[in-house]
Amino acid sequence: MYRRSILKGFNLSEMTPLCRRLTCNFEMQNPVLLKNLAFSLYTKYHGGFTQKWGCNVKVIPYSVWCTKQRMSQTYRCSGSLSDKSKALVKKSTITVPPSSSKSSLPDALQNEGSQTISDKEPTRLSRISERLVNKCPGHVQPYLKLMRMDRPIGTWLLYWPCGWSIAMGAPAGCFPNIEMLSLFAIGAFVMRGAGCTINDLWDRDIDKKVARTQDRPLVNGSITPFDAVIFLMGQLGVGLLVLLQLNTYCVVLGASSLGLVVAYPLMKRVTYWPQLILGLTFNWGALLGWASLYGSMDLSVCLPLYLAGTCWTIFYDTIYAHQDKVDDVLLGIKSTAIRFGNDTKLWLTGFGTSMICGLVLSGMSCGIGWPYYASVAAVATHLASQVYKLDINNPSDCANKFISNHQVGLILFLGIVFGMLNKSDKSDKEENNMEESSQLKS
Repeated sequence: MYRRSILKGFNLSEMTPLCRRLTCNFEMQNPVLLKNLAFSLYTKYHGGFTQKWGCNVKVIPYSVWCTKQRMSQTYRCSGSLSDKSKALVKKSTITVPPSSSKSSLPDALQNEGSQTISDKEPTRLSRISERLVNKCPGHVQPYLKLMRMDRPIGTWLLYWPCGWSIAMGAPAGCFPNIEMLSLFAIGAFVMRGAGCTINDLWDRDIDKKVARTQDRPLVNGSITPFDAVIFLMGQLGVGLLVLLQLNTYCVVLGASSLGLVVAYPLMKRVTYWPQLILGLTFNWGALLGWASLYGSMDLSVCLPLYLAGTCWTIFYDTIYAHQDKVDDVLLGIKSTAIRFGNDTKLWLTGFGTSMICGLVLSGMSCGIGWPYYASVAAVATHLASQVYKLDINNPSDCANKFISNHQVGLILFLGIVFGMLNKSDKSDKEENNMEESSQLKS
C-alpha cells in the first residue's frame, strides 16, 4: 500500500534522477529503502518550495487516489498572510494511510492508522542580501551567488573567531583595533567566497542530485567550470593582498591554512567527520587575529579559543547537515549528522560543553573581566536552547537553528570587548602590587 501510495501520490517528474530510478526499481519488501524514499519525498515537499509560497502535501492510499484527480488532490500550493505582521505562512499536512503492521515511514509518521500532522510556521521573507544580489546586472548575479553573497551567514561564522582573537588581544581598558577588525572582515568575505567556489567545483556532480543545491550556478549552467576557476584565482589574489598587509608571521600562518580550505570538500567522501576539518579551517582566524597584533601566538590564550571555535563549528554544521541527510545517505556522502543519527542531541551537548570549557580557559589565561563570563553564560544558554528545541527531522528548523549561531558569535564578541574594558582596574592594581613588592624586596 505504501509503495503504491508513494508512486501514485507524487509526481515522478519532480524527483531527482536518482530518486526516480530508485522509485521505479526498488522491491516491495525492502522497508529500509522505502523508508528513505518516503522520508526524502517528505522532506523535499515539506521544505523544498520557494519561500514565498507554502505547500500542502498528502500521502494517500492508492484506492483513494484513484477516485480523485491526481495533481489537485496529491499536492497543491497555497500562501496566506497574517493580519498584523504580514509574514508569509507555510502549512504542511501529511495524511498517513492505515496499516496492519508497524509503519516503515520516518519517526514523525510511524503511528498506525490515518492521521494528519499540521505544521504551520512563519516563512522568512527574502533577506536584504538576496534583494541586493537580485538587483545587480544579470551577468554578475551568478558570480555573486557562487560566492554566496546572498547568504552572508557563512561570512559571519568565519569572521567571529577572528574578531574574538583581535578583541581578546586588545590592551586592558581599550577597544579592539578597528583597522585589524576591518581588514579581517574583508578577508573573511573574500576567503569564504573562495571556499564556496572550491566546494562547488568539487561537488557540482553531487549538487545536481540534491534538491537544496540544484539551483547553484555551476549546476544550472549559468557559470562554466573554467569561468569558476578564473573567478577563484581572482578571489585568492584579493585574499593574498589582504594577507600581505599583516606581518610576516601572519603571512606564513595564513598561507598554511590553504591546504585545509582545498581538502575540506573531499573529506565528506572519505570520513564521517568532515565537520571537524571545517572547524579547523573556519577557526584559523582565532590564531591569526592574535598574531596580527603581536607577531606571535600566546598558546595559553589562542589554543583554547581555537579548540572552542572548532567545537562550535562541529555543533552548528552538524545541525546544518541534517537538512540533506537523506540525500547524503542515498549518494554515499558522509557527515556527522549521519554518524550521530538519533544520538545527535547527546553529541551536540558534548561539543557545546567543550566549547564553553575552552572559552572559560582562554578567558582565565587572558585575565579578562567579568562581562566576558556573563557572555559565556549567555552563549551556553543559547546552545542549550538550540539542542532542546532542535528537530533533526525538520529541515526548516535545522536551517533556522544554524542561522541563529550568528547571535552566538556576536554575544561572545561583545562580552570580550566589555571584558577587556573592565580589565583595566584589575590590571592596574596588580601592576601596583608588583611594583610595591619589588620595592620592598630592594
